[in-house]
Order: sequence, then structure tokens, then C-alpha cells
Amino acid sequence: MAQGTPHDTSHDRLRQIVVTVSFVVCVIGSMIGVGVFGGTSVNAAAGGALDTDATLLAPASAAFSVWTVVYVGLAGYTLLQWFPAPTAQAQARQRRLRLPVAGTMLLNAAWILVVQAGLLWVSVLVIAALLTLLVRVFLILLRTSPHGWLDRVLVDGVLGIYLGWVCVATAANIAAALTSAGFDGAGLAADWWAVGVLAVVGVIGVVLAVRGNGPVAVALAIAWGLSWIAVERWDGTPYSAPTAAAALAAAVAVLGVTAVVRVRAVARAGTSA
Repeated sequence: MAQGTPHDTSHDRLRQIVVTVSFVVCVIGSMIGVGVFGGTSVNAAAGGALDTDATLLAPASAAFSVWTVVYVGLAGYTLLQWFPAPTAQAQARQRRLRLPVAGTMLLNAAWILVVQAGLLWVSVLVIAALLTLLVRVFLILLRTSPHGWLDRVLVDGVLGIYLGWVCVATAANIAAALTSAGFDGAGLAADWWAVGVLAVVGVIGVVLAVRGNGPVAVALAIAWGLSWIAVERWDGTPYSAPTAAAALAAAVAVLGVTAVVRVRAVARAGTSA
């Protein structure tokens, strides 16, 4: 079992407490977001700017069930990080992840409160900061290795889903803020703006796939969000066949590239073993 100096142990304990408090704040924020305490739910806040029928990039309501997976996973991560790491490398990994992950949970809660206040452009800044911090977490995961299946699921898997979903949510949030501000497309039809943004999301997913050697959790979360955008645009209002097609195409591209990269990475690992 890895052993640290008393100074390291003291700092580890403080970071463990910060992660735990951040998770509690995150859960309370999510409860506020769904109206548990009697307030306005997120989809009805800010004049309904984030509701499923507000913009072409709003996913169907079923898409948001991914948050259940994220919150349960973060609970598991929060518990896991209290246990001593079995190796020095695993211990160093835990130390590097704790504060950035805690920061993402606090930003998540902040985003909900900002939306509740109707400050859509501030919410764009908050979710952009959240996405940036999740990318930092992703890079830490790439530079370190999980220790065992529990670490792979509760750390790499959960944080990968978190990142993938926020990639899609960021696009939806920006679209909501622009629509609420009265943006009329500057002469370009809303359908084609949506197609362009979805293409960017697809490219981001492909870059993450290539950079991360095929992170399955990230790809699945991105494809999940994109697929529900396609469902809502095909079966809901406003209807948009180009948006639905672009969302599905982007989802397939992300999953396809991730699968290819993953297979090649496994093959290389097998060859070098």
C-alpha cells in the first residue's frame, strides 16, 4: 500500500473533504434544478429557454436521464476517493483528480442556480468553464492509468460520461442563449445553423476519440445526447429534418471513429505485450 508523508496525508484528507462537500452541493443543486424544493425546474426557468421545444438543439426530455448515471457515478467516485490508493501511481492519480473533479461539481451546481436566476449568458460562461475543467480531467485520465475495474468504471467511465454529455449540453445552452437574445440567424436559416453546430460537436467527439485512444464512455454520452436531439427534431416541435439527420450523422461518426481507434489501440497493446 502506498504511504505518504504526514504533510501529504493532511493535504489528501483536506482534498477528500472538499470533494465530498462539493458532491453534496452538487446534489442539492440538482434537487433545486428539478424543483424538489418547490422552485422552478430548469426546463421552465428563464422563460422556458432550455425546454425541449425552445431551440433546434434542445434534446428530448428523456436525454436528461443521463444525469442520474452521472450523479450516481459521482457518488461512487466520492466514496472511492476516501479509500487509500494501493500504489504510488494510483495515489498520485487520485491527488491530481480530486480538486478538478470537485470544481466540476461546484460549477454544475452554479449553472443550475444561474439558470434559475434567468441569467442565460452567465450560464453559457459557467458551462464553458465546466467543459474546460472536464477537458482538464480528461487529460489527467489520459496521462495516468486506472487501477482495477472499479477505478476504470467509477473514475474513467463516470467522468467520461460527464464530459461527453456536457459537450452536447454546451451547444444546447449556447443555442438557448442566442435564441432568447433574439438572434435571427444573420440571414442563414436556423436549420443550417443547427447543422453547423452539430458538425462542430461531432468534430469535437472525433478529436476526443482520437486523442483519448477511443474513450467509450465519452463517445456513448455524446451519441446519447445527439440521438435525443434527432428524436426531438423528428418527432417534436420545432420539426427539422436537416437537424435530425445531422445529429444522427454526428452520433454515428463519433461512435464509428471511437470504435476504430479503440480496436487499433487494443491491437497495438496486444502486439507489444
